Amino acid sequence: MSETPSSARLWATPAGIRLGPLDLIADGAARNFVLQMRAGRFHGFALRRGDRVHGYVDRCPHMGVPLAQHLDRYLTPDGDLVLCSWHGALFDPETGLCVGGPCAGQRLTPWPLAVVDGAMVTAAPSITP
Repeated sequence: MSETPSSARLWATPAGIRLGPLDLIADGAARNFVLQMRAGRFHGFALRRGDRVHGYVDRCPHMGVPLAQHLDRYLTPDGDLVLCSWHGALFDPETGLCVGGPCAGQRLTPWPLAVVDGAMVTAAPSITP
């Protein structure tokens, strides 16, 4: 059974989508975003660190499941690491690198975000040589 375009799972978003004001996420916290587009639905989350945000596709590299079992609970209790609540994998919030658990050495898929005039927006992927 194939997915219809509107129900397909997307793994990236175009640049320039306004997600909301930066203060939508408390400093040191995370928030889930689901974006419905013509081609399908994107699931991601953003982490706020001061005036910066880091975004990732909401998918554990170990089993391919969403990281949080409860809405917006992406971080360890101390807020230092991203936690896969299903398998206990731990990720560095700034790089997405798995630093512990069943997927050590793998990474979360980045979702490029930027802060523009106090608002979080999707960004173009950065290209590294």
